[in-house]
Amino acid sequence: MTAPHASLPMYDWPETSDETQADWRAIRDGARARGVPMPEALSHPDWANIDAYWRDPALIFSQTCWGPLSLGLIDVLRPLAQPDYSRFLGGRGPFYRSALIARAETAAQMGLAGPVAVPAGPEPALAEGLMAERRFGLNGRDSLSGYLSLKHDLGADPCALAAECVVTGGHRASVIAVAEGRADLAAIDCRSWDLALRVEPAAAGLMVIGWTAERPGLPYVTSRATAPELAARLKEQLTGMGCHPVAAGRE
Repeated sequence: MTAPHASLPMYDWPETSDETQADWRAIRDGARARGVPMPEALSHPDWANIDAYWRDPALIFSQTCWGPLSLGLIDVLRPLAQPDYSRFLGGRGPFYRSALIARAETAAQMGLAGPVAVPAGPEPALAEGLMAERRFGLNGRDSLSGYLSLKHDLGADPCALAAECVVTGGHRASVIAVAEGRADLAAIDCRSWDLALRVEPAAAGLMVIGWTAERPGLPYVTSRATAPELAARLKEQLTGMGCHPVAAGRE
C-alpha cells in the first residue's frame, strides 16, 4: 500500500518556505491528533506533471484551484475547506480576486494616475477595451485566477480580445513577463500578488489596473479515495483553524 503524501504547492515560494512549513506543521499535527495518518514532510510535485500528481489516490492533503477542479479534477479530489483570504488586499473571507497588473506606461495610457481600488462589492473593476492591442500574460488556460475568471468577467476569451497571449506557466513568471515587457498585463490572484510585492523585485514597478470579481479561493483537498471518516476529520481540523466551509454544491 502506498504511503499517504501531502503538499501545499500553490503559494510555496522559496523566499517564504518557512511560512509554508509553519502552516503545514499546524495542519499536520492537528490532523494527527484527530487520528489522520499525515506524512512528516511535504512533497514538492513537479508542475509539469501536476495533474497526475493530483490524481494519485494516495494524496491525503493538498491545495488546488477551482479551474482544474471544474475541468475534471473534481471527480478525483474532494474539496475540504476554504482558507481565509481576508489579510490580502482583494480577499474577503473565503473569497479572492485577481489583480490586473501592468507597467506604469500602460496605466498612463489608460489615464490612471494610481492603482485601481478594490471594488466595495463582489463585482469586477475592469476598464472597457482593457485587452485591445495589448499582450496578455497568463499562467495557464486552466487557471481560475489567471485566465478563467477574466474570461467570465469580460464575457469573452481574453486571448481573442488581446493582440497576443503569452503563456508563462505561473503567476510569478507572469509578473516578471509584464515587468520585462514580454506581456503588457496579467491577472494575478491577490495572495500571489501580495507575495510578489514582498519578495519579487520585478513587481516594484507594476501597478494594479483592475480587479476580477470575487470568487471562492483555492480550496484544500484530499483524494476521493481517502476514507470518508478521515476526510471528515481533516475538515474538522481546518475549520477549527479558521478555514471556511466549501460552498454547497461544490463538494
